[in-house]
Amino acid sequence: MLLKTFGWSFAVTALGLVAAVFYGGWTAFGIVAILSILEISLSFDNAVVNAGILKKMNAFWQKIFLTIGILIAVFGMRLVFPVVIVAISAQLGPIEAVDLALTDKDRYQELVTDAHPSIAAFGGMFLLMIFLDFIFEDRDIKWLAWLERPLAKLGKVDMLSVCIALIVLLVSAITFGAHAHQHGGAHADKAETVLLAGIAGLITYMIVGGLSGYFEDKLEEEEEREHEEEEAAARTGKPKSAVKLAGKAAFFMFLYLEVLDASFSFDGVIGAFAITNDIVLMALGLGIGAMYVRSLTVYLVRQGTLDDYVYLEHGAHYAIGALSIILLVTIQYEIHEIITGLVGVILIAWSFWSSVRRNRALAAAGGDGDQEKAEVSSGV
Repeated sequence: MLLKTFGWSFAVTALGLVAAVFYGGWTAFGIVAILSILEISLSFDNAVVNAGILKKMNAFWQKIFLTIGILIAVFGMRLVFPVVIVAISAQLGPIEAVDLALTDKDRYQELVTDAHPSIAAFGGMFLLMIFLDFIFEDRDIKWLAWLERPLAKLGKVDMLSVCIALIVLLVSAITFGAHAHQHGGAHADKAETVLLAGIAGLITYMIVGGLSGYFEDKLEEEEEREHEEEEAAARTGKPKSAVKLAGKAAFFMFLYLEVLDASFSFDGVIGAFAITNDIVLMALGLGIGAMYVRSLTVYLVRQGTLDDYVYLEHGAHYAIGALSIILLVTIQYEIHEIITGLVGVILIAWSFWSSVRRNRALAAAGGDGDQEKAEVSSGV
């Protein structure tokens, strides 16, 4: 099971490390290994959230996620995306941007760093909306019940998530603009760009997430209708018709997963420049890390880990909330990647331990019916 799920990740790791040695010797080998670990540590929460979505898909779409999805994740976000950012920010052609990345690495890094405020605003807003929509929804299972119960009541207010996200974006843009003008920074004229990038992130979330949710709801309605008709179909001997809507639902969920992965990868791509400005080594290291995140996602789905450890999804969403705030703060201030990675790991580890304590409390109570007692026993 382990080899089947992680086989491709092991193979890509071996090939990537060998390619690094041929490209730049053992120094390059070390850099690629560090980048791989960085990407995995920053993206573990991504895998947990992805698993929550992917478990709704059938085996075919899980394969699509691992094949086409990984190509988008590795080549699109870890290789093409930094080049596209440079091309747009420096008003260069794609070929010129690639040439710059390979021949003038310092200038390339400078241009990507210059574009960071816009990237952080887009990714920060997308992730913030995911977090807000999660904590404002009333759920049967609550992790931090003392916090989640009042937030669920507040969530009954229409469009509250959007209002809070826009307020956070406005404060970020105004603060960034004022700070840049005060210190005569290079970004003094970019407060408007940050605002537009953040709004673009919000719109992207609403479109992709809205379509995904719409088709998911339609699919559930169709499945209920089919279940009601199943007995009648069996009696008449007529074959059951295929549900075409499932394809649309799965496609938009897949699209949502890819945008989600893109938002998660922003911090990894930017953080990689603290280690190297060589685009080849970045692509190798971050690509290896992305493969493990993909494999881990599928592993969590097939093992039913999210069903066994019910607070993991909560921990991952709190990690998303923390990451979104960190991204928005990095528009103006620098935060070390170790802090970013540790916050997510600590929150997920805490939620995992809470899940273990809950399971023990339920076992001691003789079943899973006493939710309140389990919450109290697990200390949440």
